[in-house]
Amino acid sequence: MQFDPRLEEGRLLRRYKRFLADIETPAGEMLCIHCPNTGSMLNCMKEGGRIWFSCSNDPRRKLPGTWELSETPQGRLACVNTARANPLVEEALRAGLIVELAGFTGLRREVRYGTENSRVDFCLDYPGGAAFVEVKSVTLGFADSPVAAFPDARTERGAKHLRELAALARQGVRAVQLYCVNLSGIAAVRPAAEIDPGYAQALREAVAAGVEVLAYGGELSPAAIRLTHRLEMCL
Repeated sequence: MQFDPRLEEGRLLRRYKRFLADIETPAGEMLCIHCPNTGSMLNCMKEGGRIWFSCSNDPRRKLPGTWELSETPQGRLACVNTARANPLVEEALRAGLIVELAGFTGLRREVRYGTENSRVDFCLDYPGGAAFVEVKSVTLGFADSPVAAFPDARTERGAKHLRELAALARQGVRAVQLYCVNLSGIAAVRPAAEIDPGYAQALREAVAAGVEVLAYGGELSPAAIRLTHRLEMCL
């Protein structure tokens, strides 16, 4: 996924009201930009740290830019725009890079399913039946560890999705939880039980029910982000 035009750099002054961030550009201009992340962004940012943002000329927008990448306190790059995860995964799916899910004949987005009024990120059609794929963006890293974790805040919605996938798996339908790791320097992913024990338990129950769990990471830069390889899952 290319950033076109290339992202612009700034320094983070503060993030506030969840969706707002004040930054300073290299030219000394102060801007308020959109922060497209509903999570805590734990370990993703530091005041004075470098960030990269995209700009829009859309006159309907209230804010001139969107926060895309962040330099973490551990010196990694994190893609904090959670809206990038699904297009990034779709790009990799269509290129055949996620080999465990290759060979589909159709791809549908945001398909309604389950008993809790859910929408699955992708429904992939195969000659032998459909596969339901839920995507989660992972950005929580730790110092001196190549293992990232999910979630970075309590997520009842995430646990609900795991319950829905588990119900499908028990019915013999292929169900997949895919972690899109938007953080550099990562080799594996684990559930963040210390942050959300309920989510970690739901993941264990989903795996026991037959849900497949995959994690993919890749390359991040102000020019482009892309998924390139599978990561280990520490369940």
